[in-house]
Amino acid sequence: MQYIENRTFDEIKTGDSADLTRTLKLEDIELFAVMSGDVNPTHVDENYASSDMFHKIIAHGMWGGALISAVLGTELPGPGTIYRNQSLSFCRAVGLGDTVTIRVTVTDKDAAQNLVTLACLCTNQNGETVIEGTAVVVAPNEKVRRPRVALPEVHLHERAARFNELIAATKPLPPVRTAVVHPCDGVSLEGALEAAAQDMIVPVLIGPKAKIEAAAAEIGRSLAGVEIVDVAHSHAAADEAVALARAGKVGMIMKGKLHTDELLGPIVDKATGLRTERRMTHVFVLDVPHYPKPLFISDAAINIAPDLKTKADIVQNAIELAIALGVETPKVAIVSAVETVTPSIPSTLDAAALCKMAERGQITGGVLDGPLAFDNAVSMAAAKAKGIQSEVAGQADILIVPDLEAGNMIAKQLIYLAGADAAGLVLGARIPIVLTSRADGVLSRLASTAMAQLFVHYKSAGIPS
Repeated sequence: MQYIENRTFDEIKTGDSADLTRTLKLEDIELFAVMSGDVNPTHVDENYASSDMFHKIIAHGMWGGALISAVLGTELPGPGTIYRNQSLSFCRAVGLGDTVTIRVTVTDKDAAQNLVTLACLCTNQNGETVIEGTAVVVAPNEKVRRPRVALPEVHLHERAARFNELIAATKPLPPVRTAVVHPCDGVSLEGALEAAAQDMIVPVLIGPKAKIEAAAAEIGRSLAGVEIVDVAHSHAAADEAVALARAGKVGMIMKGKLHTDELLGPIVDKATGLRTERRMTHVFVLDVPHYPKPLFISDAAINIAPDLKTKADIVQNAIELAIALGVETPKVAIVSAVETVTPSIPSTLDAAALCKMAERGQITGGVLDGPLAFDNAVSMAAAKAKGIQSEVAGQADILIVPDLEAGNMIAKQLIYLAGADAAGLVLGARIPIVLTSRADGVLSRLASTAMAQLFVHYKSAGIPS
């Protein structure tokens, strides 16, 4: 075990020294910006990374001064040190990739006040002085020796990074002709038009033409060259979208400004809808800060209390979507309140049955484990603490929830408390359905559209259902 130990005033001698060496990384600058609130673009914008101004600003105490404080507080004198005064001169720029050695050396002691004066010198990898000066501190009188605490690894989450990767993955693919149902507000219309601008879809706007044109005027977008199917109201728009899909004239459906039930009603109609042998299910795909990959959650929007057969379809649909989005062998956690099969908790029995179905080839393409509680599905530390050995535990790609209530609460908690970005699709129909909330912004709609486009091309490549 490593220990951190100070040097008391009586132990310190003139000429004593301590040093520390660090290399400046972009993460250091970003973390400083988060902590300080300093978002000056010359500090954090990578476009400034080669400019003299960027390098000079980095040298001005942001990083080197903090490292001097670290040496004084942890090495010499160490824990118990109190800063009194510091004077530093910044002699040379410190830039990304520079390795700086910080050395503090005792030059004077004042026994009357327990003051210690130290010369501070920072040099770069070329031996050039970048910072020099002095620090005056009050040295501790009491000895301190404690285990050195390892600092946590900090990951700065880049908002929407994984969604942007999904959108980028659609670039080589041809756009898919898409029925956009009742896009009569600015957000839903903007999402459809932006998806068209990025060559993900060829939109067919279905709804009252006057309302669609009013929404376009509201957001300042042109409808030139965009096909509009003029119908009287949202019910008629949903019916028309299904008719186009049944005729093979569109390959995707996108929800606009209408209630989910209103859209899905004609889709699930047994005689004239878009049903297949597979149950229709909803999949959330979340970009969650501090989770290293996209997290799929199903079903949190359609099937309220699914039975075992429905859950098998929920699992299979989610696996196929994950594969379409680039997950080679999805890891599927069947989630419950506990991680042991418990007869009084029906979801644990379903979990065990689903895993056996996968073993027998009734569910294919993924690796299943369950029941798993939420913590040991997504946390390796939690899984290890409970002695769970599994290919899935702690690293799940897909969470299969017991029912809609549990799934909806998990997804919404991750969105509103953990800052996750969310996209969503309905699968199991003849074509994928982009199903976003009325509260979702353009990014969520674009990400959902990208997922649907990738899924369409995955299925058209001859992947069996």
